[in-house]
Amino acid sequence: KLYAARGCRCSSGGCRIKMKRLIPLIIFVVLAGFLYVSLGSDPRQLPSPLVGKTFPKAVGTDLFSGEVIDLSDEFSKGISLVNVWASWCTTCRKEHQMLLNISQNENIQLIGIAYKDTKADAQKYLKAAGNPFDLVVFDPYGNIGLDLGVYATPETFLVDKQGLILYKHVGEINSRAWKEDFEPILVKKE
Repeated sequence: KLYAARGCRCSSGGCRIKMKRLIPLIIFVVLAGFLYVSLGSDPRQLPSPLVGKTFPKAVGTDLFSGEVIDLSDEFSKGISLVNVWASWCTTCRKEHQMLLNISQNENIQLIGIAYKDTKADAQKYLKAAGNPFDLVVFDPYGNIGLDLGVYATPETFLVDKQGLILYKHVGEINSRAWKEDFEPILVKKE
């Protein structure tokens, strides 16, 4: 009687049974929609709250000399590419040749941050593969990386001479990424 009063043609609770069958279908459709949208996103384009802000205060030691380095003092030399890397990182090894190529550009200062690595392993790797960096800051516990919001290596920041972060790149820098993501910003800054 109650169902008839509500305009339901089902008798003895049939509407409730049909609704219970529809709920899993609705949940599936919603989850499938989220999955579809996330598959179309580019993980390298993760938004960074630091872009457009000043590079965080970062003090560490030089990987080779042990001298204390305040990165804020280094940015005044010009455009800097700050690359967070590790000797144990396979993607860092893949991008290393590209960093060596970039190091040929005298208008860009390359600063490496040896992230959660040992001093011996990081030094050994750079000696064997070549050192593209003008300066390498040793970050054995990941404190600088934490301040930068690094969650995986490699991550690279393009910083102007005022210490302003212009761009953050997550993952390997290859020739396509360099041309499409970094060069347009560098051209604008010149």
